[in-house]
Amino acid sequence: MADMESLHTRKVRKIFAHFDLNQDGRLSREEMGALVVAVNPRVRFTEHHVKEILDEVFRTYSDFIDGSAGLSFEGLLRTYEDGAGDVDRDFSALKLSLDDNGNDASSKAAAASSIVDERGDNAPLVRRREHMPSWAPSNIAFDSSWLLVEDLLIIIKRLETKMADKLREGKTFGSTDGSSEVPWSNDLSVTLGSGGSGCRPWEELGQDYANFCKELSDIVQKANKLGSPDEVFDAHLAIGRALFDHVLHKEAMASLKKAVELKATDVRPHFHLGNALYCLGKNAEAIESYSAALRLVSDKQSLPVLPFLHVNLGIALEGEGMLLSAAEHYKEAAKLSPKNHRAFKLLGSALYGIGDFRVAENALREAIALKPDFADAHCDLGSTLHALGEDNEGAIHEFQKALDLKPDHMEALYNLGGLFKDIGRFQRAAEMYSKVLALQPGHWRAQLNRAVALLGAGEREEANKAFKEAFKMTNRVELYDAVMHMKLMGKKPKGLGTALKGAEEGTTDVEAGVTNSRDVGVLVVEPSRFRRASDKTTPRPWLSTALDIRRFQRDTRLGRCEVVNLGKEFMDNKEQTAGNTALHMAPKHELEKILSRLLPFLKPDTFQGTVKAINKKVLNVLDQASSGQIDLGIFFAVIAPICAGSQDQRKKAAFDALAWRSSRGNSAEIPKTDASYYTRVLRAVYLPKQGVSDIMELHGEDDQSTMSFSQFQKLFDDPDWGFGILDVLVKLEASDRVRHRSQTCAVCAYPITGPWFKEVTVNFSLCCLCYSEGKVPSSGKQAEYCFKEYNSEVEAVKDKLRFFSSRSSNTSSAA
Repeated sequence: MADMESLHTRKVRKIFAHFDLNQDGRLSREEMGALVVAVNPRVRFTEHHVKEILDEVFRTYSDFIDGSAGLSFEGLLRTYEDGAGDVDRDFSALKLSLDDNGNDASSKAAAASSIVDERGDNAPLVRRREHMPSWAPSNIAFDSSWLLVEDLLIIIKRLETKMADKLREGKTFGSTDGSSEVPWSNDLSVTLGSGGSGCRPWEELGQDYANFCKELSDIVQKANKLGSPDEVFDAHLAIGRALFDHVLHKEAMASLKKAVELKATDVRPHFHLGNALYCLGKNAEAIESYSAALRLVSDKQSLPVLPFLHVNLGIALEGEGMLLSAAEHYKEAAKLSPKNHRAFKLLGSALYGIGDFRVAENALREAIALKPDFADAHCDLGSTLHALGEDNEGAIHEFQKALDLKPDHMEALYNLGGLFKDIGRFQRAAEMYSKVLALQPGHWRAQLNRAVALLGAGEREEANKAFKEAFKMTNRVELYDAVMHMKLMGKKPKGLGTALKGAEEGTTDVEAGVTNSRDVGVLVVEPSRFRRASDKTTPRPWLSTALDIRRFQRDTRLGRCEVVNLGKEFMDNKEQTAGNTALHMAPKHELEKILSRLLPFLKPDTFQGTVKAINKKVLNVLDQASSGQIDLGIFFAVIAPICAGSQDQRKKAAFDALAWRSSRGNSAEIPKTDASYYTRVLRAVYLPKQGVSDIMELHGEDDQSTMSFSQFQKLFDDPDWGFGILDVLVKLEASDRVRHRSQTCAVCAYPITGPWFKEVTVNFSLCCLCYSEGKVPSSGKQAEYCFKEYNSEVEAVKDKLRFFSSRSSNTSSAA
């Protein structure tokens, strides 16, 4: 050890003597500047850079500074011992020798001032591992790449030092704390986080960043000039990875793209380019890169990366809202790597997102078994148990476990607050939401739910303050209506929390989730006691079912999907699938891709909600055997009635979908058995009260007869065997945004929106929700109630004019 230390000290002394030109036993600022430049031959220093480096050295090692004379030998030795430099690297860069005792001043000056562009080839490079990433030894093939990465890390460290200095000065940047950075391991198997972009705003460093870019460009140009294509490829791949490690994703992307161009059959550049693209928020391009890498995985060398490829591809797909597709890749990762706790956690989270709670629970428990201190997995398991509604205490335990592991776990705090609110522990719920707001003051959903919790706890004054704060954060009309209604009623309306949840998601009207708290003044009447003043008044049971369908239509946004686009989707594939019924079947994740094409206007998080609703209401009926395969023709036909378009267009789209799936290939007619099966499925999906157990039973299975479109329409419109409720649904679509001026519901006291039902005898009005539930005010109690329906203000005005006209005529006749 003594010999090694002696060798180290001798090298430092040799370097010191090399730059002590006046031989005064001190290195002045000029001499130290020459040393800094000479030992970094590939870095282009500006005078400003050198000055800042010297200021830092002379400030840090002031104990070894003698006035203007400069740094002593002991001071230089201490800098190397502290890791500020690599003595072996510097000694090699200066081409010094311990046997060389010459001290010609002119030769020393020349060595100090010159910039060496190429290292000598007369001896093999000893790869220094200090400060190099752990992936480098096994992934950098050429010495030339190694040297370039060493130089790159020097200029990156300088840039990061500038960033740290700015932060110490109190300057704030867009995202500099690293809290949203992508976690990775320094090898090929990089695993992304699910937090999205982790890019730092380097550009805000101004000239310092510009200097870095210039120095980076020089390094890249040297990489381009290397001897062979393999060396160039190796250098660009290494440069890209080093830049990515330091959250310079945009800069890394350029080198990684170059590596892809040079060797398109190599898995690695595609994989790492995908990582950089994902971190830049370019999910679609990241998916393309990961998919390309996935297609290239074949040899034993690239097989180890396969589980990580599936995980990262799944994360990128989640970023596009494709949870079903993501879940498939997480499943593959879990199969390939049964000890990969992250794959199981992501699988559980994705399954929770699409509503498959039971399977999600199993996956999350497996993740926790593999990694008991996995806070995110505990949190998601708590959410899953809460959704199942069978073990609230277990859910509370899981949320609390997540918070024990990570006290500032935002999602655990928020979801635990929701659980407490749902089970009536309002004070505890308010506490959780307050903790969320302490961590993120602008979290308007937490503020809104805190207001609801405080209201439930009886703290009305505090609740009003919280409501006002929530409204300041988000000017949502639904929230304003709900708060105004609460003030009008003088007490908390039942179901306000549910209504405000709808306001949060923007999927349902607040009125749909709120009922009057004055139920003591409300009667619920049997359907038989509700008479219709005319055939235009919707029967109460039909309206109740139509409202459920309308809510599903809005939740899925299928009401914004033009039915003609639905027809194009399956007709475009008609030639490919003609005569092959097997091609009409598709796994759920392929169906998800079709939905993304039909609903391209949806944001990823909204699209996830759409898939979840469709999975729960439609796919679970179509896949009763749990095979994961869906009959595309039946699926298209089932959603056709709730897409946008005229009734005839919707019916024709359903008929065409059934014709498309028919092996006969005759678009003019469909088998009667297919039509019968379709109507059973349709009613099972949208009219669940009719029961779903018999949808697989087909009467007349041997019947080979067919039916035309006109015959299909008659079956479709049959109220008992078809989907006769479509008329009511279309009426709701046309009128559910209509507001009837100052008309309010006699039961819930909300302004009436949509169909307005007026009782013609006692003369009170109901909204469509209260009418469908059979609620009437007790003050107008009667044996029977007769209602007239208005779907627009014009209808009401015309009716009023007819009333006055007839009254005037009667008065004239009497006179």
